[in-house]
Amino acid sequence: MKKATIWKDTPDIDAAMVRMADELVALLARRGIADPLMIGIHTGGVWIAERLHARLGLGEPLGCLDISFYRDDFSRIGMHPEVKPSRLPVSVDDRHLILVDDVMHSGRTIRAALNVLFDYGRPASVILATLAERGGRELPIAPDVVGLHAHLEGDEEIRLTGPEPLRMMRGQIPGKPALKGADTGPDHSSNLDPVQDHP
Repeated sequence: MKKATIWKDTPDIDAAMVRMADELVALLARRGIADPLMIGIHTGGVWIAERLHARLGLGEPLGCLDISFYRDDFSRIGMHPEVKPSRLPVSVDDRHLILVDDVMHSGRTIRAALNVLFDYGRPASVILATLAERGGRELPIAPDVVGLHAHLEGDEEIRLTGPEPLRMMRGQIPGKPALKGADTGPDHSSNLDPVQDHP
């Protein structure tokens, strides 16, 4: 990501997670779910899930998923993943899950995560919570709880950095031309590696 600037700083993210936690509590109550299992998608989704898990005071340990090799566009986007272990502390069979990710874009990350989960078992239901969502959906997948909504140009991307502090960065995607009229001056912002799981 080039020409990266801070889109949402730590206080904005903290406020978004407070709203997300409140919405999750209300949603769980409406559905009559008392003991959900929360699972974060590496890496940013785990950072968000850790904070939501603590805020909700969930009794079950937090689970973590790595979906790198489950993506259907693995070869197309040229990923070079740093593989992290998946960890599901209890069985997902017949459990109500809260799946947490940082940015909802194409939907392919979530599809891959569901494939991983169903390799482990058959959950009773899955609630999807994402810190931010943006346009560009390629699959009919939508989050149940969203903290932030991003309206981006075609050559822009958002990315969560952290874990301390948590910030959401916004910038141009390498290799895509700048928009007409866009600033083409010197780049004084942070240089970030390509996003691993949000093309």
